[in-house]
Amino acid sequence: MGEAAHARSTFVATFFLAFAALFALQNAVSPAYAHARSDWRDAIVAREPIEGVTPDVQYDKYSLVIKGQRVFLHSGEFHTFRLPVPSLWPDILQKAKAAGLNSVSVYLHMGLTNPAPGVVDFGGYRALAPLYEAAQEAGIWIVLRPAGGIAHWATSEVAGKLRTNATDWKEAWQAYIKGVIEETEPYQISCGGPVIAIQIDNEYTQNPPSHAGYFQDLIDVYDESDIDVLLTYNDFGGGKSFYNGTGSVDLVGLDSYPQGFDCSHPLNWTPVVTDYYQYHLEVNSWQPWYIPEFQGGSFDAWGPAAPGFDACRILTGLDFQSVFNLQLWASNAKLINYYMFYGGTSWGGTPHPGVYTSYDYGASIAESRELSAKYDEIKRQSLFIRSSPAFYKTDWVADSSTGLEVSSNNDVYITHLKNPDEPTSFYIARHRDSTSNVTAAFRLNVTTELGSLSIPLYLDNITLAGRQSRVVVTDYSYGASAYGLVYSTSPVFFAGVIGGRDVLLLYGDSAQSHEATFYSTFDNSMKSQSPLVKVQQTKGNLGSEKRPLVTSTIASGFEGLVTLVRTETQLVLFADTATAATFWSPTIAGKADDPFRNYWGIGTNETVLVGGPYLVRNATLEGEALSLQGDLKDDAQLTVIGPPHLQSISWNGQNLTFEPSLEFSIGDANVYVADLKVASSLDGLQVPKLEVWKYKDSLPEIETGYDDSSWTVANHTTTNIPYKPYYGDGRVLYGCDYGFCENVVLWRGHFKASGAEKSVNLSINGGTAFAASVWLNDVFLGTSFGNSTNNRNIIQETDDKFTFPDGAIIPGRDNVITVVQDNTGLNQTSYDTYDGDTSKSPRGIRGFQLDTGEFGDWKVQGKVGGYKDFPDKVRGILNEGGLFGERAGWHLPGFPTEGWEERDLASGLPNKTAGIGFFVTNFTLDIPTGLDAMFSFDFEQELGQPYRAFLFVNGWMMGKRIANLGPQSKFPVHEGILNYHGENTVAVGLWTMTPGETAAPKLELKLNAAYEGGVGNVEVNNPKWSSSDRRPTK
Repeated sequence: MGEAAHARSTFVATFFLAFAALFALQNAVSPAYAHARSDWRDAIVAREPIEGVTPDVQYDKYSLVIKGQRVFLHSGEFHTFRLPVPSLWPDILQKAKAAGLNSVSVYLHMGLTNPAPGVVDFGGYRALAPLYEAAQEAGIWIVLRPAGGIAHWATSEVAGKLRTNATDWKEAWQAYIKGVIEETEPYQISCGGPVIAIQIDNEYTQNPPSHAGYFQDLIDVYDESDIDVLLTYNDFGGGKSFYNGTGSVDLVGLDSYPQGFDCSHPLNWTPVVTDYYQYHLEVNSWQPWYIPEFQGGSFDAWGPAAPGFDACRILTGLDFQSVFNLQLWASNAKLINYYMFYGGTSWGGTPHPGVYTSYDYGASIAESRELSAKYDEIKRQSLFIRSSPAFYKTDWVADSSTGLEVSSNNDVYITHLKNPDEPTSFYIARHRDSTSNVTAAFRLNVTTELGSLSIPLYLDNITLAGRQSRVVVTDYSYGASAYGLVYSTSPVFFAGVIGGRDVLLLYGDSAQSHEATFYSTFDNSMKSQSPLVKVQQTKGNLGSEKRPLVTSTIASGFEGLVTLVRTETQLVLFADTATAATFWSPTIAGKADDPFRNYWGIGTNETVLVGGPYLVRNATLEGEALSLQGDLKDDAQLTVIGPPHLQSISWNGQNLTFEPSLEFSIGDANVYVADLKVASSLDGLQVPKLEVWKYKDSLPEIETGYDDSSWTVANHTTTNIPYKPYYGDGRVLYGCDYGFCENVVLWRGHFKASGAEKSVNLSINGGTAFAASVWLNDVFLGTSFGNSTNNRNIIQETDDKFTFPDGAIIPGRDNVITVVQDNTGLNQTSYDTYDGDTSKSPRGIRGFQLDTGEFGDWKVQGKVGGYKDFPDKVRGILNEGGLFGERAGWHLPGFPTEGWEERDLASGLPNKTAGIGFFVTNFTLDIPTGLDAMFSFDFEQELGQPYRAFLFVNGWMMGKRIANLGPQSKFPVHEGILNYHGENTVAVGLWTMTPGETAAPKLELKLNAAYEGGVGNVEVNNPKWSSSDRRPTK
């Protein structure tokens, strides 16, 4: 959870908080040296099983042990509800696997799944089975987090405190949690599925006792079921909760967002956290060091000063990943989850009030599902982890603050980790001032099986660029033979066995020099492929006749891929950092009858290396035929390092003409090259213009004689919401108390006028960046604006006096105050008080008073049916609100617009009036099969126009454009919402909030990127308007 950007409207929490210093250090452990392992997979030392938990998922103080194998859980956060197209979920999971990750952490949204008391719906995008099955197919573990997005109805219907052991709160969540259990039981690891852990709740405290009791209530429900995976919890801010005592779980980790969330100043860094390790020792040293949420991006707030997510992607970019991710490694963390890996879209009413529709988060995969440069760095780090089983079990030996003196440069800070069963060591280097932009040079004094060495042996030093970290390995074994690295000053990208040949791919920045010494036979006959690359027999007497040594040096300026060693049993390569990122290592599935055949280290250790394509999703090997599936952006040269004797290589089902690569092969070739060409259809995609708009007024509620007799009478005088009305006559006008919790809600206050009335005071609460426009009869009085400017000047509640113009009052008759209010979601639990009731936001009218006289009836109307009886079960409870056009179904495809006025959206409302109108248009797409096209709907960039636009695409509210506030103007929409092979409907609910000013949105459909490939077979589920939907007609 990590930030106020969470759209889990309240149930969880996290972010506007600058996390208190986070933690760690460690005492030296004297490791027992053991010689090279005989198999990639380590033997697991027997330990007592965790009581009540499947033997399939265990742990010791080092790491998880899954199916008897030690695992470094390397994970990314992915919220399926933020990509409401289940047939696209495999796209994200395949991209996670291709990046080298082995797990995803998945938040669910209680409010979407449990829209009303006792009602649980796992249909469509709320489903779990398609997620689990796609994860199983990809070979991705799942840590499930059900405690997201508290159901809005609970804030009104539950009298007890939320997130405590209050009886009615316990009753409220029972159906939801039991539904999650029922859906998950068949897919947990003990049943052959991908689910290995369930997180109880999010970032909370164990005190007072009612909090601990709440956790225990949850645990009891899981324990009484057939769920047998680990139950986990993510602590934060040094709270030290739920490690023991009432409510304690099987495994506790610590969330950390060390860079904060100021995307406006993306180059301003905070120093790395230096006491993670010490914190772990103090709190739960018997458990592996777990980071359930580590900063993988940042939220961005409302306001014209908000910089957008491109700046967040810089704040948490490649330099951040290098320094801060490796600082986690240095703290000996072996379970790491990046929040977010793919952020997606907070469509409809899902956003937290502090943020806008996009939940891009500056993540490794953009909202559009495109891969960013951050993805490349995650892949480089992940494939090192996957290739390095010795790294899964390490003791923290020492660092530069505890007496470790191995660096020749005091400005370079070193942490030493060592495997206790093997000679392998890992030296993690960073700048002592982790924010430094200065390049530092140093030598490293290491102890190896060959004795003490000062490395590098040939180069003058190791170079560390500003804001860079790196891992220097020593006595690093790889492959099936006795070959290994004595040391390498450059990172390992891949190490393993391919086709019976030991393969090692090292990489490094082209602006730096690099050196590695490894066991191999020196081949004088092998010609250098570059004058910048030198391979020589290692000087001195370090090697022996039986175990000869070779040292390679790569001078600065080298770019591309080069062979360092090439024998029939060994292939050692070096690439510059950018070239390394073009390589992929897809897993080859194990035995067909093994449910874990796609899980690396569990069901398979077979792979190939593939260079060139934009993305390699899958690889299958049948006999001497290799089939590859992936995506292309441009033409590419395909390089395959695979088994020998390949007779066939195909790409997306098309056989390729290929040949052995003489640069890399010897004897029986196992390095092949081929040309990949993108289809001509990538260049010829036609993007239709949005034109021929139909228009109709969507505010009949202000017309004289409007009949609101079917509306709900707002006559409650009590509420379970703790924030009581400020003034009025005792009636409570909170939307959720009447079934209308989210999006637009309309209020109508009736009074019989004497003629003396001059004004009305209204206090309106709608959340950050809300708005409410007010009319007396059909006369516009004004708009109350919520606000936020990059999380400053936050206004979520207003108290305004609205003056009646002359002639607006009709003496002796029924007069009506109409309030159109847009809510921006419920608040999350306060991090100041940890009081769950802080989520019970009083969205509505907290005060109403005429300057003279009294109100009669107040009526309220939100979405059709409220939360108990809304008609659109496919799109769900948070998709629409109470605008008349929404209630009537104008936003749905197929609604008949015959007789509507033809009016361009860019013309705005007639006569520049304040009001609300609906604009509808249709267009057709014909995207060739086999292309993954990324579209968005883009409004004009300029901010300041006084309007809100609710963007509906085929009935789904995919964006809320607040033009006076911003910053969002681009709204990505995916296939599945868009019909790529037929007609599409776009509807815009335009709310002009100030009369006489230009409020004329310009909207266009834009093709941002297109790739040959994709997951294919994307299903469209966009129910059309039906006259039987119980929607009003007037």
